[in-house]
Amino acid sequence: MGRLLIIGCGGVAQVAISKCCQNSDAFPEIMIASRTVAKCDALKEKLQPNTKTKISTAQVDADSVPQLVALIQEYKPEAVLNVALPYQDLTIMDACLETGVHYIDTANYEAENTDDPKWRAIYEERCKRLGFTAYFDYSWQWAYEEKFKKAGLTALLGTGFDPGVTSVFTAYALKHYFDEIHTIDILDCNGGDHGYPFATNFNPEINLREVSAPGSYWEDGKWIEIPAMSIKREYDFEGVGQKDMYLLHHEEIEALAKNIPGVKRIRFFMTFGQSYLTHMKCLENVGMLSTTPIEFEGQKIVPIQFLKALLPDPASLGPRTVGKTNIGCIFTGIKDGKEKSLYIYNICDHQECYREVGSQAISYTTGVPAMIGTMLVMNGKWQAPGVFTTDQFDPDPYMEALNQYGLPWVVEENPVLVE
Repeated sequence: MGRLLIIGCGGVAQVAISKCCQNSDAFPEIMIASRTVAKCDALKEKLQPNTKTKISTAQVDADSVPQLVALIQEYKPEAVLNVALPYQDLTIMDACLETGVHYIDTANYEAENTDDPKWRAIYEERCKRLGFTAYFDYSWQWAYEEKFKKAGLTALLGTGFDPGVTSVFTAYALKHYFDEIHTIDILDCNGGDHGYPFATNFNPEINLREVSAPGSYWEDGKWIEIPAMSIKREYDFEGVGQKDMYLLHHEEIEALAKNIPGVKRIRFFMTFGQSYLTHMKCLENVGMLSTTPIEFEGQKIVPIQFLKALLPDPASLGPRTVGKTNIGCIFTGIKDGKEKSLYIYNICDHQECYREVGSQAISYTTGVPAMIGTMLVMNGKWQAPGVFTTDQFDPDPYMEALNQYGLPWVVEENPVLVE
């Protein structure tokens, strides 16, 4: 396989890069590029002595298409893995189209400036038409379908855990266990404890924006939106125990609703402790989650970006975090004319992840699938012209790779269902 350019060097990126280096046959040469080249150099120094993968580094501003194009033309990769920020998805996709390389990411596009009038007009039209108000959705990237088809290139969207693995679990369940899937409940449980009064497990700006937004789910062909955190359920998670979980809007619902025929309801739940929710509500009440710039002592600051600077860096949580995650999907449907239910999930241990790659399990569960999706695009098993989510390809090689590279999964028949 050819060269891979990886854009980003945060917590998730560092896991994806470490896993590429463990898999040198698939990734003989990689380049790590970020706005802060010192981070890339430090990671290279750490990994290079123990891998056959040849690592290069570069500085790039992922908001700049000309800079990205120049770097891609110079390095000549076969594909670009975007583990930067969701704000940069479109510029990186543009650069891939201009240079003729495949594109892979872990999270769908959202606008950094949600007050931009041009973006706002498109967003408000979509809210009215589709019925959900989340700032992130697939429409911006699905709009690239014809361009990628015409260029003969693959764009693989959302190969993290959720979205990513959860969608592959769905495709796998449909292929091997069901004739029809009627309901999907995606359950994301983090039973880890990092010891801080308040911290987020991935980019605080993205995390807090997502969690404080209204929830929504798909039922009978339409979106139903609810106030933030207004639907709560309890579930007893294997390896973690009883946890409170809340219904959120999540992007894979949109893709699964489009791609899984006959599905009647899709919901997404995430666990939160009371302390996290109390902190978040206080911060929201005083305006610290706002994305609208304010004037402070003669300069403009964005409150949520200032908050991000105060909070612990998610990449630093690895050594402190103990406990496990349990993420998976509960399906109900029909097989051979009979009703059936199934639960496919993965349990991941924070400290085991730290011992292996120096990260906590949240970064690990996103970074490993990023490597796997990239490998499948580059080796041709998941290659077709156009823009795709992970539920649209054969799930078997991806599921096999999850077992091989540190995210083994369990299939449980007749699980306890979520009411």
